[in-house]
Amino acid sequence: MSKVYDAAAIGEILIDFTEEGGRFTPNPGGAPANVLAMLRRLGKSCAFIGKVGQDYFGDSLAGALDSLGIDTGGLMRDARVKTTLAFVHTLPDGDRAFSFYRDPGADMMLRAGEVSGEIVDSCRIFHFGTVSMTAEPAKTATIEAVERAKRAGAIISFDPNLRLNLWRSHEEAREAMEYGLSVADIAKISDNEVEFLIGERDCDYAGRKLQTVYPNLRLFTVTAGANGSYAFRGAASAFEPACKKGGVIETTGAGDTFCGCMLNAVLEHGFDFDLHEAMRFANHAAYLVTTRRGALMQMPEKSEVEELCA
Repeated sequence: MSKVYDAAAIGEILIDFTEEGGRFTPNPGGAPANVLAMLRRLGKSCAFIGKVGQDYFGDSLAGALDSLGIDTGGLMRDARVKTTLAFVHTLPDGDRAFSFYRDPGADMMLRAGEVSGEIVDSCRIFHFGTVSMTAEPAKTATIEAVERAKRAGAIISFDPNLRLNLWRSHEEAREAMEYGLSVADIAKISDNEVEFLIGERDCDYAGRKLQTVYPNLRLFTVTAGANGSYAFRGAASAFEPACKKGGVIETTGAGDTFCGCMLNAVLEHGFDFDLHEAMRFANHAAYLVTTRRGALMQMPEKSEVEELCA
């Protein structure tokens, strides 16, 4: 089948209630959808696969995707289960803590039979994370979609987006991360996720170690927030410092922005591109998102990032 979409993603789309002056403001979010939003800003064709409730928040999220030009043919609606909500608490160090209203939430209820095979078969990159693997039936739907995308020749992209409070045990979370890394061609992982997985926070060492454990990874990146980012591609590796210009409000979506930019580099150049150049662009795009509230609707335009990089 011809590749209609540059990228498709499966997983959670939800409402992030972000903290602001003691109040919480609703913003569309969800890591896989955020990645697609950044790719759309860069001119790529995208489709989302997931489920929301037949409620006001579900309507809002569907409208947000539509407004960005992301194909919603794979977005299912559930009249019985409400759209998932997340309350994002900003910590003193700028990191975040999440409280989820999701037991169950509509994103957990996506069934394998509801996944659009047409979308899965017709994308160049297929992206997923572990949040959609925290419960059935979405876990089976996610794994079956990933395996189908591989058979269809898609490049598989994985970002764990680890949220330990959504898992019944750390072991189940670790197994999901290990599965994702074992099937992916591209992986974006954060420094705290590396530490959780292998007990090592040294990003350079951890990246090289994980390369040996998962030789299937053609591009592997580690994000370390204000400490910059690392990339590994075969024998090549690179480090780029973070953009630090002040004005950071909250960091929701920064890693997703980085991920979307790196996927864009692969879409435009294959796996043969300048790692430093791509990471510098991705770091600056991620910084811009941290100066805004919310993520999905706040992804920067290419011109904004280029101006900041100049």
